[in-house]
Amino acid sequence: MLNDFDWFVQRELGCGAYLRYVDDFAMFSDSKSTLYAWKEAVIARLAQERLTIHEAATQVLPTGCGIPWLGFVVYPTHRLLKRRNAVNFTRRFERNLNAYQAGKCSFAELDASVQGWINHVRYADTWGLRGYLFAGHPIPRQAT
Repeated sequence: MLNDFDWFVQRELGCGAYLRYVDDFAMFSDSKSTLYAWKEAVIARLAQERLTIHEAATQVLPTGCGIPWLGFVVYPTHRLLKRRNAVNFTRRFERNLNAYQAGKCSFAELDASVQGWINHVRYADTWGLRGYLFAGHPIPRQAT
């Protein structure tokens, strides 16, 4: 659906550094004025498709401040997990662990939840976070 939009950004706006994943996109330039001009052009173009951007989430930032992207904050040298994602997982893990211990969910369900989260967050610098979260809550072994 947004293929025409991708071509608009790259060809008409001339943005050579552009990322899009589903409905999230990032545009890069060395000029703030260029970025603000692109922002207005993007708003106008999306309006033609009856789409809008989330103004509160639309930011013009130097990359050194970190760019929020797909649940991470991406810096030029590393990636961090957004705090909100760690808090949400911790709460979900506590609920799932309690449900497992009460016999309300299977080990496979508990394990799938944990493994899914680990596979997502492994793309950021989360080794210490994972060690901290699971040190106080050792994952039970499935009975054999």
